Amino acid sequence: MSDTPDPEKLPEPANLRLLRRLVLVLMGVMIVGLVTLLGLLVIRLTTTRAPLPAEITLPDGATATAFTQGPDWYAVVTRDDSILIFDRATGALRQTLQIAPAP
Repeated sequence: MSDTPDPEKLPEPANLRLLRRLVLVLMGVMIVGLVTLLGLLVIRLTTTRAPLPAEITLPDGATATAFTQGPDWYAVVTRDDSILIFDRATGALRQTLQIAPAP
């Protein structure tokens, strides 16, 4: 018989035990974080938003370059640097804003 102990029967060193626990905690935190992130994405992407208008009638000569919307209005930015704000319920033009060049 030899005097070398069986490696499977040796006690685990304290620093290795600590490292094993830290890795397990990190794995748990990462799983919880990933599930939370995926849940937030699903919630965010499935919320219903205000429907887009089927048709927007712009003034003569206006060409749309951008569109944005709010809860009861939508706005169209035109090529001649004006913002046309429309009422969502009626489709009527509410306000026209002219964008001034920066000084």
